[in-house]
Amino acid sequence: MQTKRWRRTLVASMLAMALVASACGDDGETDTTTTDTTTDGTDGGSEPATAPGFDGETIRLGVITPTTGPVAVIGNPLTAGNQVRVDAINAAGGIAGKYPIELAVEDSAYDAPTAVQKYTSLKEDVVLFAQLLGTPIVSALLGELETDNIVAQPASLDSFWVREDNLIPVGGPYQIQAVNAMDWWVNQEGNADSVICFAGQDDPYGEAGFEGMEYAAEQMGFEIAADVRFAATDTAAEAHAPNVQRLAGAGCEFVFLTGTPSNSGALLGASAGGGFTPTWVGQSPTWVNALAESPLAPYLAAYYHVMTDGAEWGDASIPGMAQMLDDIAAHRPDQTPDIYFVFGYAAMMAVEQVLEEAVALGDLGRDGIANAMSSIETMEFGDLFSDYGWGPAADRVPPRVSRVFGIDPEAPEAGYFTPLTEPFASDVATAYEF
Repeated sequence: MQTKRWRRTLVASMLAMALVASACGDDGETDTTTTDTTTDGTDGGSEPATAPGFDGETIRLGVITPTTGPVAVIGNPLTAGNQVRVDAINAAGGIAGKYPIELAVEDSAYDAPTAVQKYTSLKEDVVLFAQLLGTPIVSALLGELETDNIVAQPASLDSFWVREDNLIPVGGPYQIQAVNAMDWWVNQEGNADSVICFAGQDDPYGEAGFEGMEYAAEQMGFEIAADVRFAATDTAAEAHAPNVQRLAGAGCEFVFLTGTPSNSGALLGASAGGGFTPTWVGQSPTWVNALAESPLAPYLAAYYHVMTDGAEWGDASIPGMAQMLDDIAAHRPDQTPDIYFVFGYAAMMAVEQVLEEAVALGDLGRDGIANAMSSIETMEFGDLFSDYGWGPAADRVPPRVSRVFGIDPEAPEAGYFTPLTEPFASDVATAYEF
């Protein structure tokens, strides 16, 4: 697994270099932050100086996300979650009660070259990036973030991000979702002798899910009978007919799925049309509410499940959920239940904690944000998401918790989800090393 990660790092770095070969490498920024110090040399709590994205009054944050194209079904609600938390922060006066936040949103169309162009146009005018959506996008930009000393929140759950100094990951990684899914199927449900298969996007996002499943297979002693890959652009059921034939031909009784809603829905539609009825478990980004409102709903209710981390929508006994619902009522009352909205809201909670710490340290410049990141011991989400052990990247302890949800087309008030398990961390997920 370490070899695979090294190869992915090399490929991602080469891609980023190729995409930005004509761009400047170093922004030439000089840290102009000034702080008052006491006689013992400690920070005296001065106001942060101006810095890229901070004019002394407003904190400007970048968002690069698909607002058009097939992955906009993730990008738009996720960005809405970002915005609602920002609106709530600003209504209370802003970061530290006095610095409001402004989001600068750019459309990536889920295309790496486009994302690099948008990053280049924004980087001098933002304190950090509050969202970079998609594993391929983050992979393409990681080298630039390191060169420019800029921090970003990856709207992606690849475990590869855990040890990256310039990233603010939240939630249980995709690999952990896959491991816990296999524990549920093999150990909790008692299906160790079943025929187990994988289907996923042929890109770093798909590989992240497969890494977790492959690790689970090694630890739990099962075989992966079929490994079917498809393109992110395969959004028509006809494109998946050969994939269904391969899975059915292998006798797959269980399929772990890593895709986006558009291509996942197309594969599931082809499976339903072909009478292929295994138990499916998908990573969290395979889902979108529109699937439960489509003719595919009965098939999904019978055979499909989703792995995710977080509270049930509407459970006000969870402090983070109660706060989110209050913020929705105040700032976006027409918002319907949506897992991507929840992710966006929780991700902004993490960014908020970084900014609060940076202001407390008196520095919203590049180095100040980096120092704030290292100074936080735990990212807390009020159980909306699982807490994340923080500090320097080498010391981070990501959550190992997942939950299995079934699909209930009669429950729009719950985002069409029905919990099949309590949140759990399998022994294999707990032992997973990042």
